Amino acid sequence: MNILVLCTGNSCRSQMAEGYLKHFAKDNATIYSAGVETHGVNPRAIAIMKEDGIDISTHTSNNLDEYLDIQFDFIITVCDNAKERCPFFPGKAERLHYNFFDPSKVEGSEEEIHAAFTKTRNEIKTYCKDFVKKNILKTVS
Repeated sequence: MNILVLCTGNSCRSQMAEGYLKHFAKDNATIYSAGVETHGVNPRAIAIMKEDGIDISTHTSNNLDEYLDIQFDFIITVCDNAKERCPFFPGKAERLHYNFFDPSKVEGSEEEIHAAFTKTRNEIKTYCKDFVKKNILKTVS
């Protein structure tokens, strides 16, 4: 099973989702993440995931063009911009969408920025855990 998580810059939300999907799905799915642009992996996303025991420090920021030849079972867009700009992928991939708040846009104190990253991370974690339970683990058992 191949899953693509798509965001605008593949730097924050899609990286967190990739980390959690890999964690929850284990070896039952191959997880990719990409952006309609590439902005590099956000250091704050790496740090906030590490706080929850998930290491995404080796992730790379990839452009969706790199994956156009892969047959995906699911394409999950995690921001409205990516949903609107996502090209047509051949095949029968089921498309899912959830517009997670972008914590990288928050300005303020370190505490306020950290709180925004924590909130988004926790929402993505819950979404990914539920997604895996409903769509991956049910097909394995």
